[in-house]
Amino acid sequence: MLVYRSLDRPNAKLVPLLLTADALRRAGASRLVLVAPYLCYLRQDTVFRPGEALSRDVVARLLADAFDEILTVDPHLHRTGTLGEVFGRPVMTASAGGVLAARLGPSSDTVVVGPDEEAGRVAAALGAALRAPHLTLRKQRQGDEAVEIAPPPATLFRHARAVLVDDMCSTGGTLAAATVSLYAAGAKTVEVAVTHGLFVRGALARLTKAGAAQVVATDSCAGVCRPAPLAATLAAALDRANPL
Repeated sequence: MLVYRSLDRPNAKLVPLLLTADALRRAGASRLVLVAPYLCYLRQDTVFRPGEALSRDVVARLLADAFDEILTVDPHLHRTGTLGEVFGRPVMTASAGGVLAARLGPSSDTVVVGPDEEAGRVAAALGAALRAPHLTLRKQRQGDEAVEIAPPPATLFRHARAVLVDDMCSTGGTLAAATVSLYAAGAKTVEVAVTHGLFVRGALARLTKAGAAQVVATDSCAGVCRPAPLAATLAAALDRANPL
């Protein structure tokens, strides 16, 4: 049996989700597959300061106890090898590169850019889907929202259509700084594409102020304007895995 619940803004969703899984088990479901395009709390993948919780592992234990398998899209895996190692359950992952590329459209002058090394995987996927070169920038974080982006090579971006891509956007600080840096390197236009558009604390306004020509995201998170739909991507992943 499939259970769909994307876990953006998760605190109001986790307990009802776990209760649903319990009710389905009691009704006779022998196998439950959670389809969660966005998996929450993966960014807290280590204890940065004494006294912090390791939220990635806390949520992983809850979901692994309730479900036999999980399908997600472009999970945040900075210091995580594979989600299967953390969840102790099979975790299928799908890429949003195809649906983001379809929404952006092809262009011969496109260069796909990840704002930091963490975005290398999604930059490669989108670059392949757009048949465009891709690279990642170097980032140094100065605080929760303040970041510094190393200047990109001007010869590559002069008069180019730069497409910034990341697995998620929360406050937009990193993507806004990268947008400014790309324009300084001579980019003709900078567009932003993210799989998971959380867009909190004025993120969209921050990206617009930085000069983003457009911001594209999937429908993994609620409230995204004109989202790129993931339904076909999720269905194809389930069909390949043949979980039922």
